[in-house]
Amino acid sequence: MPISLKGSERRKARVRKALKARAFGRPRLSVFRSDKNIYAQIIDDASGRTLAAASTIDKDVKASVKNGSTAEAAAAIGKLIAERGLKANVGEVIFDRGEYLFHGRVKALADAAREGGLQF
Repeated sequence: MPISLKGSERRKARVRKALKARAFGRPRLSVFRSDKNIYAQIIDDASGRTLAAASTIDKDVKASVKNGSTAEAAAAIGKLIAERGLKANVGEVIFDRGEYLFHGRVKALADAAREGGLQF
């Protein structure tokens, strides 16, 4: 009997399956958003390690961002993850939006990461 998944879990699995098919060894820029914050990680799936991470609960970001659930906060995290990714010698990633639509905060983070120098 197959395991039953919720709709959001099915979407996430569908997106990850498509990403793995076209990743070609590139690290994955994974995004998670909650009601109050947004988080981004660059993950090397081959070794299972996180190469860089940034979120709105980081001390340096929390002081400059009034509210962690806005598109402006997501853009700040996008710039920060690009900076930390380039410092970790990661220039090209594949974007994992997870279960979220490419809209709003997720799109703002992706656009700011591209402006910061990451290619995807």
